[in-house]
Amino acid sequence: MRRSVPPALLPVVLTLAAVAQQPAIHRLDGSMIPAAEVDATVTRLMKAAEVPGVAIAIIDHGQIAFVKAYGFRDVEKQLPLTPDSVMTAASFTKSAFAYMVTQLVSEGRLDLDKPVYKYLPKPLPEYPAYKDLSGDDRYQLITARMLLDHTSGFANWRSFEPDRKLRIHFQPGTRFAYSGEGIVLLQMVVETITGKPLEKLMEERVFRPLGMTRTSMVWQEKFETDYANGYDEYGRSLGPQKRKSAQAAGSMQTTVHDFARLVQAVMASRGLQKKSLDTMLSPQIRIYSKHEFPSLATETTHDNDAIRLSYGLGWGLYWTPDSKVFFKEGHDDGWRNYAVGFLRPKSGIVIMTNSSNGEGIFKELLETLLKNTSTPIAWEGYTPYNLLPPRPPMPKHTTVHVDSSVLDKYVGKYKVPGGPPIVLAIQREGDHLTVQENQEPKQNLVPESDTQFFSTVADDVYRFEVNGRGQVTAMILHTDGRDIRIPRQP
Repeated sequence: MRRSVPPALLPVVLTLAAVAQQPAIHRLDGSMIPAAEVDATVTRLMKAAEVPGVAIAIIDHGQIAFVKAYGFRDVEKQLPLTPDSVMTAASFTKSAFAYMVTQLVSEGRLDLDKPVYKYLPKPLPEYPAYKDLSGDDRYQLITARMLLDHTSGFANWRSFEPDRKLRIHFQPGTRFAYSGEGIVLLQMVVETITGKPLEKLMEERVFRPLGMTRTSMVWQEKFETDYANGYDEYGRSLGPQKRKSAQAAGSMQTTVHDFARLVQAVMASRGLQKKSLDTMLSPQIRIYSKHEFPSLATETTHDNDAIRLSYGLGWGLYWTPDSKVFFKEGHDDGWRNYAVGFLRPKSGIVIMTNSSNGEGIFKELLETLLKNTSTPIAWEGYTPYNLLPPRPPMPKHTTVHVDSSVLDKYVGKYKVPGGPPIVLAIQREGDHLTVQENQEPKQNLVPESDTQFFSTVADDVYRFEVNGRGQVTAMILHTDGRDIRIPRQP
């Protein structure tokens, strides 16, 4: 059964002084919703769905008319979420990246239909991250258009493949299959063309011109005064994501107000030529998949024919009787985000949450705050919180004491085989270990035997493999019902 939220964790509301007196908002059906009803709706849903923090920005006839944050950015310290709290954008990053790429297209620096390998100084399979494509010449068909509209044939992430290798699953350009891998490939191409790192390109071309002053592709020291922790389904803190390297598929950190500025700019064709905007928001591929994820599932449906569900360049698209609509989701552990914009009457909403439970409130927020009843909720996999099955109980573990000399044996780096470098760093901190995957937040690992440890913020279990000479050779990560053997680096 779902847990009750203690009174001390009931959401609090904080607004910017400049928007302390929020006006009533026009909804898509012409009705008005007063600020008090927005507040009541959000706080009720947060409590019911166990979401620590929600930030909302509403665009009304082209203007950012409402910005407000609810709940906590740090539950443990009782720090309130604010409209300036930096949050993980997750896949919102892809749309911001597509906005920048579309600028390069309008300048003639990138041709959407030129195979991307032709922009690189050597064949794609000669790059270590793409060696798996050797022997499959279909990579020569992949264009920037296919990478932005998710028709490259790649899995979402190669780490989801049984052997963790990158492969092309279908003829590029023939069907939609959402892929972060495709966006990462385009990042490499764009950095090659421009001779600039992605972090600098996004700052120069997107964030600074649009006034997104608390947005970056990597963590900034200025974020330290006001940032949010992510929380899993059980309310366990996952901390912030302090990325040190830029990744076009998901490293962006932003605020709800800043991302609303990007949505507003797309509506107004700001920073883009009108022709380029039309291309970005034109259907590149019709979508007939039953669900967006798993991305390679082959089940089809005509359930979304009425709204002409499609994908443009970096944005999903659909149509209502009155407007073309663009939208984007953001999904990462501890973070759930949603943005949608209606070109007529230039209205929309940005929702950012610091909880894995956040998607459960999207449907009611969209329908109540905007009167938007056309969202392809089922395709996106957004089950309302009150229709979810009971949450499985957290696994039970028994903590034991392990001598520090044993813990020290496990300290080191372990590299996941295949694909781009994923390194898990194991360190000892007092009577337990910590694990850190690349730049992700550290997790505490608590011993339940001399060789087996459990994460305090996830359901992952780590077991260390020791050979007959007492040498640690690998660790076995049990996650999502499978075991992954990760060799120790020399």
